[in-house]
Amino acid sequence: MPFGSAGNPKTNTLMTEYASLLSDAVLRRRARVAEHSARVESELASKIKSEFIANMSHELKTPLNTVIGFSKLLNQHQNRPLPDKEIVEYAALIHDAAGRLLSIINDILDISKLQSGAYTIASHELNIENILTNSLDEFQPQADSGQITLSCDISPDLPFMRGDANKLKQIFSNILSNAIKFTSPGGTVSLKAFRTDDHGIAILIRDSGVGMSPEEISIAMTPFGQVDGGRSRWREGAGLGLPIAKALIELHNGHLAIHSEANKGTEVTITFPGRHSMTAPSAATVSSIRRPQGSNP
Repeated sequence: MPFGSAGNPKTNTLMTEYASLLSDAVLRRRARVAEHSARVESELASKIKSEFIANMSHELKTPLNTVIGFSKLLNQHQNRPLPDKEIVEYAALIHDAAGRLLSIINDILDISKLQSGAYTIASHELNIENILTNSLDEFQPQADSGQITLSCDISPDLPFMRGDANKLKQIFSNILSNAIKFTSPGGTVSLKAFRTDDHGIAILIRDSGVGMSPEEISIAMTPFGQVDGGRSRWREGAGLGLPIAKALIELHNGHLAIHSEANKGTEVTITFPGRHSMTAPSAATVSSIRRPQGSNP
């Protein structure tokens, strides 16, 4: 009988043993790959956790030290009288620092709720142009202080949409804050909003700032992830703005995309699909909307 025939018991035994060995080798290989992947993920999670704790230590201590230091000076007012001007100045610094602390705590609570799935949003008919213009007005003083040109181009035919006004403003505020924060004096930040072909809404926020590599974008979108210790300390921040914005956009059935190049700036695109849009506002409504200085007619 020819070698390899199905009728040869010895050949069948050898083939069975070979198949068993090959199967064991494949399983061991898969186990090693899975173990390596788990170890890499564990190390990355540990690194992100350590960096987050270090960054939070800085972010929390800085305003806390301001509150403690200036409140101590005010407390000693009877022993060492302070001019009224200094009292007002110290009170303002304490107020700003307390607001900073509250913002950080709210961000941590928000990301925790978003990750647990316990976050809910309201659903009302909204004129998103009002929300955008209010957000831009809020950041105009910060842009002016940083010698940054803040401009906008909002289409007058934006459709209404359903959503949570406070959370939408939080989305735009987080992204605008990052854009201004990482743009050097003399740079630009622009916002453009227009109706998409499917009658949805697209919002583009561009800056001429430091930019990011693809790897840095991935880290920046990770909750509690910081892109670079040195860069983060160049401009303070807890590193939660983008993950929170992305999660809130997705709760509105929208999508966030980031295109960026190191030292060339960043473009953030937010889209809300047409199936969630409402009837477009009337011309009278559009004409009554206040636009920030520098916007296109």
